[in-house]
Amino acid sequence: MRNEQLTRIFLAKLAGTPVFDPNGDRVGKVRDAVATEPSKSANPRIIGFVVQVPQRRRIFIQATRVTSIDDSGLLMTGSLNIRRFQPKHGEVALLEELLDREVLLRKTGEPVIVEDLGIELTSIGDWRLTLAHVKKKERGWRRGLMSTIDWSDVEYESRLVPNPARTSEEISDMSAQDVAAALSELEIDERAELAKSLDDDKLADVLEEMDDADRVELVTNLEEERIADVLGEMAPDDAADVLKEVGSETAEELLNLMEETDAEDVRRLMTYEDYSAGGMMTTDPVILDADATVADALALVRRKELAPAIAAQVFVCRSPLETPTGRLLGIVHLQRLLREQPALRLGLILEPASASLTPETGLNDVVKQLANYNLIALPVVDESDRLIGAVTVDDVLDHLLPENWRNTTESKNRSEVRK
Repeated sequence: MRNEQLTRIFLAKLAGTPVFDPNGDRVGKVRDAVATEPSKSANPRIIGFVVQVPQRRRIFIQATRVTSIDDSGLLMTGSLNIRRFQPKHGEVALLEELLDREVLLRKTGEPVIVEDLGIELTSIGDWRLTLAHVKKKERGWRRGLMSTIDWSDVEYESRLVPNPARTSEEISDMSAQDVAAALSELEIDERAELAKSLDDDKLADVLEEMDDADRVELVTNLEEERIADVLGEMAPDDAADVLKEVGSETAEELLNLMEETDAEDVRRLMTYEDYSAGGMMTTDPVILDADATVADALALVRRKELAPAIAAQVFVCRSPLETPTGRLLGIVHLQRLLREQPALRLGLILEPASASLTPETGLNDVVKQLANYNLIALPVVDESDRLIGAVTVDDVLDHLLPENWRNTTESKNRSEVRK
């Protein structure tokens, strides 16, 4: 039996309480409340709640779908949207933004620390941020110097990125390289806040374009659940590169949060040396069996998310068709696919691999093989000729260029623009 509906509740008390669906089944637990920009409103409206569901995924439930809040938890209506929560521009997760943060009393300018935040249900049925429970700072910390005040008496500087040219809507239209360059010019707090507004696919692309040091700094300033989701969207070799940079303890925590199949590929790649074929390869080349048709192959390489170097050839293997595959039979290049009839089977037009690599093949030998055969990708096989990955020319270039080549290029481009 549920308790009486509350009209006022403090968020720190609400956090951790269960969330129930219309059938009374527990679906997760409350983690935060999301409001419109609290620094610009006397009583900002609560637009929804952050809820943690199984596998530590945080999702968003609109406030309009919350039918009641009481001491036993939150009751919602409708079905769950399990898409991971990402605040939009101008939205703030209140506990994340304000809990334990120093703010000022508007009338006196006195600094206080936010201990909790109170929300109230209005007569028209929406929730508003109305109260702040604060601890005063007087001659060092003293016990008992706490009070509950109106939110309108609080003044603080938002940590949201104020630059209107850096909204999530505009960033979605920028290339990953341009976003990475823009992030490099921000302080880490602004960088992390802006990164939160990007969807997982976009942030994955951006991380691949960032300088190593900037990437580590950003990754360590975002929630682990978010980074685990983003790593799952990255090419396994790029995800492995990121995890090698953040330290073994953090890497293991992130791997445990990733989907099992994604984590398995990344773990395997992390066992290889950085400047070896195994350390540079991707485990997701385009793979088909000999009975697949030209039309099947063209449909696969046409996918937008594929890098051009990966889409330039199809590796034909015996089953299974996920790395490590069955024996590698040969390769069909994109140009050959464009010249053949759509119904033709790949087994009739494949070419034997003119060269292949082992995971231990060093960088210099990889470069020589690519140059000798005028290729942009080479298969990496194990001792049984099973395909375990492919090294592309762009992977090789990343390892041949100086470590700070991205920053050097960006600085040069900015200098040329100023001229």
